[in-house]
Amino acid sequence: MNSFKFRHARRLGGLLAGLGALVTMLVVTGTAAFAMVAPPEVGGAADAPPPPPAPVIGGMPGWQITLIAVGAALVAAALAVLADRARSARRRPTTVPAARDVPAHVSKVR
Repeated sequence: MNSFKFRHARRLGGLLAGLGALVTMLVVTGTAAFAMVAPPEVGGAADAPPPPPAPVIGGMPGWQITLIAVGAALVAAALAVLADRARSARRRPTTVPAARDVPAHVSKVR
């Protein structure tokens, strides 16, 4: 008898895929975490004032961010409704027998 079933293989595959994604994420983001700014050299250049901060040019206006968030919420709500309808359509309806279909000895009606 085969003790290693298909569902165990799927679970193992999912686990390995998750671990692979985790390792990839750590490798990609780990290199940026160890980045350092070199300390200034001792001498004349260290006494110079730092350059002024760069002005922020561009960016995304707040109304566009709000529009994107509202659109994402509407798409999520529509998908949730469709998933619920698909799930309820696959369920078998439960039927309750009518009182006239129940035998007399069960309903205790004479």
